[in-house]
Amino acid sequence: MSEVPYASRSQNAILAAVRRSVTVFCSDVKLPGILTALLASALITFSAEHAGSTEKWTAPAAEARKKNPVAVSESSLAAGQKIYVKRCLACHGKTGNGDGPDAADLGIDPAKLSDPAIRVEADGELFWKITVGKKPMPNYGTRLSPADRWNVINYLRSLAKK
Repeated sequence: MSEVPYASRSQNAILAAVRRSVTVFCSDVKLPGILTALLASALITFSAEHAGSTEKWTAPAAEARKKNPVAVSESSLAAGQKIYVKRCLACHGKTGNGDGPDAADLGIDPAKLSDPAIRVEADGELFWKITVGKKPMPNYGTRLSPADRWNVINYLRSLAKK
């Protein structure tokens, strides 16, 4: 088995070691190639998930340019807060500081939504992030209506001002 073109050098080195180990342990069986392929696939998938977790999470430019069609109002903020309490508070915390009761179990620090730096992110970018999610945050594209997601963004903006 040659190098995998989409794997890094370290991943290819690990794949080679796995291939040698599988060949040694399974030399009498016709399965070395299959086992190597399965192990390599799992390794690359696992590595890609962890490598991506340290990269900056940015929305595609077209998504980031989307404008919030829901005007900021008392009713929008109240609706956004209600959704936030139900869907976001457990990880992001009551005031958006990333200190919710479930945050410690995630293995990463949830975004601090109350940070004034959140103001720098466009509404469209936040909408996209809420829509698609990123492990461990689920995607809300099918769980919340577009209006609900925009209301949450209006509420998040109020956290950043506090």
